[in-house]
Amino acid sequence: MYSWLSVYLKGVAMGMADSIPGVSGGTIAFITGIYERLITAITNLDPNAFALLGGVGSSSGRRRLYERLVEMDVPFLVVLGTGIVTAVVAMSRVVYGALQQAPGATFAFFFGLIAASAIVLYDQLSLSTPGRIVAAVAGFALAFLVSGVTAGADGIHTLPIVFVSGAIAIVAMILPGVSGAFFLVLLGQYEYLTGTLTAFVDGAIAALLGERSIASLLDPATTVVTFVGGAVIGVVTVAHAIRWALNRYRAATLSFLVSLMVGALRLPVIEMRANVETLSLAAVAPLALAVLAGGGAVLALDHYTDDLSY
Repeated sequence: MYSWLSVYLKGVAMGMADSIPGVSGGTIAFITGIYERLITAITNLDPNAFALLGGVGSSSGRRRLYERLVEMDVPFLVVLGTGIVTAVVAMSRVVYGALQQAPGATFAFFFGLIAASAIVLYDQLSLSTPGRIVAAVAGFALAFLVSGVTAGADGIHTLPIVFVSGAIAIVAMILPGVSGAFFLVLLGQYEYLTGTLTAFVDGAIAALLGERSIASLLDPATTVVTFVGGAVIGVVTVAHAIRWALNRYRAATLSFLVSLMVGALRLPVIEMRANVETLSLAAVAPLALAVLAGGGAVLALDHYTDDLSY
């Protein structure tokens, strides 16, 4: 029980990191010593194991299914995932409230997180070949263009986009240093999804208390399930593609991803400017403090983990 509690708490730490743009759950997995086990468990998932469900009617069939699940380390993924979900649900409420009450300062905090993360990661890169330079320029240009489109955009939250967002965001579990929440910000889905998750949890609690009908949960539940479905598909597709790219073209892939973060800084800048009426000292000072707080948090994390090798 102690070992499973430890895994659960590590999942909570990962979930808290995954909920904040610029902070990576993969980094937390590395810090807590479960990164290699996580990657191995994900890549060992075998859909053929579903065939064993047909034998659960007998004790021998249940034993074979159990042994196969243990072999794939599914119990570890379930406990870790439960911790991640717990933290994401809790943190989404906090972040959504901050976005509603102080959007300018919240995006300033995000700017500090993302900028400091990019600085830390760039320090580990070497743009010494034409291929790496091209990858870096492509990443910056793509993020700069996309963030310009998604900044301030509203209504682009169809289920296919939510599904794809889930598949992309799951890379935070695979890559130390790259945040899944960051990709949601880049795609213009972060505030919408945190608000939807908060509404779903509040609605579910109200339904359990008899204060609302279960039917009222249909819309937010559909969005949440679609996002989770995308994340599950991402685990067995995007995750493997990223691992392949890292194994074959590690430096170029990291150059692309880090430059993606730099280009995406356009979005929080636009959002900060949109929520500041005048460029007075009184208006700008809180934003500057929020930027410093976000950047300081990442730099402090890097200071205490600078001996890790990704």
